[in-house]
Amino acid sequence: MPARTVLIPLPSADFDPTHVVVCWQVLRAAGIKVEFATQDGQPSAADGLMLNGEGLDFWGGLPLLRQFKLLGLLLRADVEVRRGYQQLLEDQAFQQPHSFSRLRASRFAGLLLSAGHRPKSMQAYLEDPELLGFVAGFFATERPVAAIAHGVLLAARSIKSDGRSVLHGRKTTALPWGMERDAWNLTRFLGRVWEPNYYRTYAELPGEPEGHRSVEAEVTRALARPTDFLSAPRDVPDYFRKATGLYRDSLKDSRPAWVVCDGNYISARWAGDAHTFAQMFAERLLAH
Repeated sequence: MPARTVLIPLPSADFDPTHVVVCWQVLRAAGIKVEFATQDGQPSAADGLMLNGEGLDFWGGLPLLRQFKLLGLLLRADVEVRRGYQQLLEDQAFQQPHSFSRLRASRFAGLLLSAGHRPKSMQAYLEDPELLGFVAGFFATERPVAAIAHGVLLAARSIKSDGRSVLHGRKTTALPWGMERDAWNLTRFLGRVWEPNYYRTYAELPGEPEGHRSVEAEVTRALARPTDFLSAPRDVPDYFRKATGLYRDSLKDSRPAWVVCDGNYISARWAGDAHTFAQMFAERLLAH
């Protein structure tokens, strides 16, 4: 096993740029090698809407107006991530990913599960049988695993030999329904009205209660008990910064972040946790 090599599987397109760029930068700064994998072994690409914000506003479908951004400024990646993405595109490992079918757990010291939210790309990624099998096998090695946002859903769907999720018996967080619902409502009513489910990877079927197919709900159903899903409690310091989705962490300010550690498993909710999440994962890898 190559020393301190982390694998980041990616969807074929539309991954969240903040998740991937921040984690790639933090891990490399810690001396940890990062490799990537996609379904077909071809390079992936970030969700352009999350990268530059163009097309997120309700006039975004009009070529002459899409460059003007309001909602796009709120939701897009920050300037450091946008710069970092250009560097990521030049990375040899990013340009030459493994294919899911050729992955072997013995090659890697750690696994980092990220994703995005756009339905077509994410559903193919989150439902890929070869990737799900690899994730289940990697959890069995007891090496460090980190999962953020929809990446936790990928872990929840990975099934052990006993028929239970690899997260059964573990404590975790993930994208909370409140955050997912707010972003969904914001984009479907005030943004991409022609693509109302842009921010919902899975929408409820007729007769299902609202939120039944949210990340939080499905992850919770995979756990040993509902209380194993951990949200930021109201009495935690800086609760407002952590809970509202209006603040993002940085390398120098972890106050907005909410990250859960359970042994060698680390989880986080969204892009606003990414710096703290990546730093804690790097520390766990170096200590393992």
